Amino acid sequence: MKQESQTYTEVYEDGAARLSEAGIEEAGLDARLLLEFVCGTDRNTLLAHGDRPVTAEEHERYETLLTARAAHTPLQHLTGEQDFMGLTFLVNKNVLVPRQDTEILVEETLKNLHDGMRILDLCTGSGCILLSLLQYSNECVGVGVDLSAQALAVAKENYERLQRERPEMAALFLEGDLFEALDRRTAVECDETDSMGERYDIIVSNPPYIETEVIGTLLPEVREHEPVMALDGGADGLSFYRRIVQGAGEHLKRGGMLFFEIGCEQAESVCEIMERAGFQEIEVVKDFAGLDRVVYGTWLEQQGGSYV
Repeated sequence: MKQESQTYTEVYEDGAARLSEAGIEEAGLDARLLLEFVCGTDRNTLLAHGDRPVTAEEHERYETLLTARAAHTPLQHLTGEQDFMGLTFLVNKNVLVPRQDTEILVEETLKNLHDGMRILDLCTGSGCILLSLLQYSNECVGVGVDLSAQALAVAKENYERLQRERPEMAALFLEGDLFEALDRRTAVECDETDSMGERYDIIVSNPPYIETEVIGTLLPEVREHEPVMALDGGADGLSFYRRIVQGAGEHLKRGGMLFFEIGCEQAESVCEIMERAGFQEIEVVKDFAGLDRVVYGTWLEQQGGSYV
């Protein structure tokens, strides 16, 4: 254990060096964030109060977290939270950690979201997409669906936290396999969100889209610590897109819209799946790195589409 007399700066520098040696990509940033988490400080402390002494208890906690991070436990699993769309969401090993790329999906959906709309979020995970949409709109209501009861527990806790600040927020979280969850809900559950059994104006999803054989090549933080069921999109990564598109028409209003996050090489395939099913006005949106990230289209109840 380090000496109790070490300063904030010294402890940080030791932590950054240790994470760098362990091959952590953003070693300096992660070392700082963990130290801030332990000490209850902010980024200004390192710059303005670097001579602040770190107590023995703080140092011990920090060393424990450094050990876990050096073993590639995700930073967010250690702190238990992640910022997304200007909000703070609880996360753990049962949900995907919200990523900046997914903010593109939320922002594009918000451009088409109007007051009073109904939203369906499939594969909701932590609930970050649905809850962000509700946070930045008025009088909208939403349903989040996930196959994992453990993930839904996280989503519900995030909902309860946000609802304390905004009591009018209305969301319902259902366990089940995509649209099947909607068919099984009870009358009581429907009443909670004012006739949520009606069709939706918006369906949004960040589904599993990693090819099964690729999962083993992902970073340790992802392949060893995030839920495989939230990553595995089948042999070609497109399984969930096909299934969601197949059922979307039965649950969207005429003129309703379907929004997907996609892998950067999947735009052409997802557009084709949507076009064959009868979606129109299909668009592809790039992320800040210039990579394809979002596909969306409009449902006009055309007949004769296929889902192949």
